[in-house]
Amino acid sequence: MNIPLDGIALAQLVAKKEASPIELVDDALARINRVNGDLNAVIHHLDTSARERATVMAKTEPPESATLWGVPFLTKDLTCTTAGDPYHAGNVALRDANYHADHDSYLAIMFRDLGLVNLGKTNTPEFGATVTTEPVAYGASHNPWNLKHSTGGSSGGSAAAVAAGIVPIAHANDGGGSIRIPASECGLFGLKPSRGRVSFGPLLGELWGGAATDGVVSRSVRDSARVLDGISRSWPGDPYSAPKPKISFEDSLAGNPQGLRIGICPQSDWGAVHSECTQSVESAAKLLEGLGHKVEIAFPKDLFNDQFFKHFRVVLAVGSAVTANDLGNAIGRPLTKSNMEADTAALVSIGQSLSGMEYLNSIEWFHYYTRQMVSWWNEYDVLITPVLTEPPPLIGELRHPRTGSQRIGELLHYTAQFNVTGQPAMSMPLHETRDGLPVGVQFIGPPHGEDLLLALATQIETASPWAHRLPSVWSQ
Repeated sequence: MNIPLDGIALAQLVAKKEASPIELVDDALARINRVNGDLNAVIHHLDTSARERATVMAKTEPPESATLWGVPFLTKDLTCTTAGDPYHAGNVALRDANYHADHDSYLAIMFRDLGLVNLGKTNTPEFGATVTTEPVAYGASHNPWNLKHSTGGSSGGSAAAVAAGIVPIAHANDGGGSIRIPASECGLFGLKPSRGRVSFGPLLGELWGGAATDGVVSRSVRDSARVLDGISRSWPGDPYSAPKPKISFEDSLAGNPQGLRIGICPQSDWGAVHSECTQSVESAAKLLEGLGHKVEIAFPKDLFNDQFFKHFRVVLAVGSAVTANDLGNAIGRPLTKSNMEADTAALVSIGQSLSGMEYLNSIEWFHYYTRQMVSWWNEYDVLITPVLTEPPPLIGELRHPRTGSQRIGELLHYTAQFNVTGQPAMSMPLHETRDGLPVGVQFIGPPHGEDLLLALATQIETASPWAHRLPSVWSQ
């Protein structure tokens, strides 16, 4: 079986004149046509503009910084706006208004500067506020490993497209696990960058009190590293930025770390953990011990703080209320219960009812919590946990009107904490269930420690490769 080419390999073909950007784009568009009917991953098609850009690129010498010149790409329909293109954020009212963005986000500019060619926008839950991609506006995205199962969320459309081989890399963002959860459920590599690493400009300084950030999902570690180098650019007016690494993230892949102090947390104080998820962490621990690292059960004492979701919900609710207000202004009519999903409308209503004092109290709790959590990394280098407490759920489970919210709470024990602390965290596709469903393992690094995580990820990818594993729905 041929191992699929990643983004760097495709860029190398273009550089060697063995393929042209237009050939790569046409191939990727054909892949969308072959499998998107099953997956519902791509919801806005930008075929014409993609072909036009690729045609020009084929006749143009790439700048030195365009290290992924001509590589097909997809952007999630959330936060990453491209001028003149549809932007609906999973919402029916924006869809029905046929709203198109009036500007490029800084992130879209950085993706373009890397040489990536945007083929379209991927499916997302409304406002990215849940962990399965099943919006009323566009319907459910389906997991290419088993179409009955969720892709995760909120970057589920992007993850499905990459997992099915449509593109090697796609945009994703993460406010409570939305890069890591879809990566876990779709068998991909997904790194959540540090707070401040990627700009939210020009309209936003931060989102969800600094909990959210942007990145990508990919099939290879090196693709994510190269993209991170390209999007880790501070822009004038950014309220803060993460410190620059000593060497590029791509160069850090050669680090081959030795003798790391690693803590694992295969269980949860908040509830039951499925045996497959526990096994995924225990198997990763054995692999790391074999690579010469010191591994023991150890984790921050505040990892399962009983106040955590109280304050996280306050910040999420206020952020959702602001988003609803801004998008209502954009289409010239307010977003209300009649044009938002019930869960979203309830969250927005909570946000509207909260006072500034209540919001700032939760933000200050975030800061206190972060200081308590990150002190653990004074003694350890990396923490390993499951991504979720269960394998990928069935489509519909997390959207059930009576039990969906409870089920989400039962699943979401490990990811949102590191959005609050702002630490880098990644999901690696190291385990499969007996039924052939992917289960990711989460690795959390020290503050601003993407370089360490990426070096460790490369070491693990070499020892336990996954690129040869393909889902049942594959676009070739």
